[in-house]
Amino acid sequence: MLQETLRKIRPLKGEFADRAQGHLDNLTKPKGSLGRLEEFARRLVMITENMKPLLDKKVIFTFAGDHGVADEGVSAYPREVTPQMVLNFLNGGAAINVLARHAGSDVVVVDTGVDYDFGDIKGLVKEKVIRGTKNMRKGPAMTRAEAEACIRTGIGLAETYAGKGYKIFATGEMGIANTTPSAAIASVLTGRSVVEVTGRGTGIRDDSLKNKVRVIEESIAINRPERKDPIDVLSKVGGTEIGGIAGLIIGAAAQRVPVIVDGFISTAGALIAYFLEPLTREYMFAAHNSAEVGHRIMLDTLELRPILDLDMRLGEGTGAALAMLMIEAGLKIYREMATFGDAGVSTEKGT
Repeated sequence: MLQETLRKIRPLKGEFADRAQGHLDNLTKPKGSLGRLEEFARRLVMITENMKPLLDKKVIFTFAGDHGVADEGVSAYPREVTPQMVLNFLNGGAAINVLARHAGSDVVVVDTGVDYDFGDIKGLVKEKVIRGTKNMRKGPAMTRAEAEACIRTGIGLAETYAGKGYKIFATGEMGIANTTPSAAIASVLTGRSVVEVTGRGTGIRDDSLKNKVRVIEESIAINRPERKDPIDVLSKVGGTEIGGIAGLIIGAAAQRVPVIVDGFISTAGALIAYFLEPLTREYMFAAHNSAEVGHRIMLDTLELRPILDLDMRLGEGTGAALAMLMIEAGLKIYREMATFGDAGVSTEKGT
């Protein structure tokens, strides 16, 4: 399934960019004067190959999973918070719910690996691969088969929701201690040191940060993830929600659906997708620059420029929800603004 989906991903066509830019340049404004809003509209046209794309159905996927490495004291919060926050998402009381409502987006909560039995609960997408990863400081976080299953889950969701008519996806996540595997993935795939890419996550103190760096360094040394094999990296030092996000991005690219990548953890998933197929980056929008120190390094590796920079580090998809508003604003300009001919406004001299 994974290889078949990867083969479906195609590069974007410049002819659609040229046609979109021609329309943008004919709107009642100086050329390029709306900056990145014009870029967003142009990229939507390229991704969808539709000269009049719509974003009438939007969805944010919040993947949830637990992490065995939490036992190493790398987070300020206990593991019990993961299922508690999943229930909060389902009840509509979390930050992602508030901001998604503001953006006019649905929220889909996906259990890929929470160490909790939710039972028959309404609204939860049950795709549990494992009940939390193992402690990566003592061995691989997952088997290769489990990592692949997480990716397949994301691909399946992309196919299902594209089939339901959703026009744009966004990524989000929840999992206590998940900045630790994300930093490990960032270090391995970007080639930068653990210190350079490891931040405070939930707000840990200096001594805990030093411990977190040490735990990640030891995890990489013990597991020896292979940089040229992204699934090996995911299985050894990753997480179920990170795999789900990688799969969603791969599936979105195969379906020609734009996908907004949220923050630090989501970008770890984007790195996995990118190293499996570099063309996936053409379908990604980077929502924001997280306050996590390694996020900019990850974005630079992907050659993605973040839309927002608000010192956010919550995750859940919150930055993606806000970026969705900016992307939609660019599309509204493209679709609704009058041309010089429509408005009877003179163009610049010599044209």
